[in-house]
Amino acid sequence: METKNIYLDLRKKHGLTQEELAEKVHVTRQAVSRWESGETVPSTDTLKLLSRLFNVSINTLLGSPRQLVCQCCGMPLEDGILSQEPDGSFNEEYCKWCYAGGEFAYKDMDKLIDFLIEHSAVPGWTPEEARAYYAGQLSKLRHWAGPHAPQPE
Repeated sequence: METKNIYLDLRKKHGLTQEELAEKVHVTRQAVSRWESGETVPSTDTLKLLSRLFNVSINTLLGSPRQLVCQCCGMPLEDGILSQEPDGSFNEEYCKWCYAGGEFAYKDMDKLIDFLIEHSAVPGWTPEEARAYYAGQLSKLRHWAGPHAPQPE
């Protein structure tokens, strides 16, 4: 969907006029009109306000230009499962099951792998094969890779 249609659809879904939306995000009605006609796009700060107002990710407001993936468990991310920071803003890096309220649920990759093996059995795989596969995939994600990765407890 084109971004101009996203802004229009969200505004109408929330029962707002252009004037009302403009007031809520501190811009002019003409600015909202230009977004909806495709002439311009909101600034970064305004995108953050729109994200909170409409309860959608900035990625959604930009027309979902990239597929988001949880950087802890690898799950594809959509608006309904994005994590949130303590201030209520979306964190587009993690799902709500891996990160919530400023805290990570999994500080140890082995515990996450145990959960994945228990809840997503792959037919024909032994637990050892599944563990090796998950370890290989998870180690590529930002949460588990690099110098700031959690250390085993």
